[in-house]
Amino acid sequence: MFHPTIWCDSDDYRADVEVVDPKKCLEESCKPKCVKPLLEYQACVKRVQGDESGHKHCTGQYFDYWQCVDKCVGPKLFAELK
Repeated sequence: MFHPTIWCDSDDYRADVEVVDPKKCLEESCKPKCVKPLLEYQACVKRVQGDESGHKHCTGQYFDYWQCVDKCVGPKLFAELK
């Protein structure tokens, strides 16, 4: 069975500790590097909050934010999987 070597907030391995998804840990470490797209998304959400028509949305800004996070996570995650 494959066990990744990426650990969140833990320097020791214990058998009774549940294995954490390394992608989630890396996402948390990469989020601070993507503040600009996050702020753009949050500003968009505030702008469209009162839209009654349902035509306004922030999908583009949402995907821009997660693209930034994924771009940071990808090389780190796949380096561990090689």
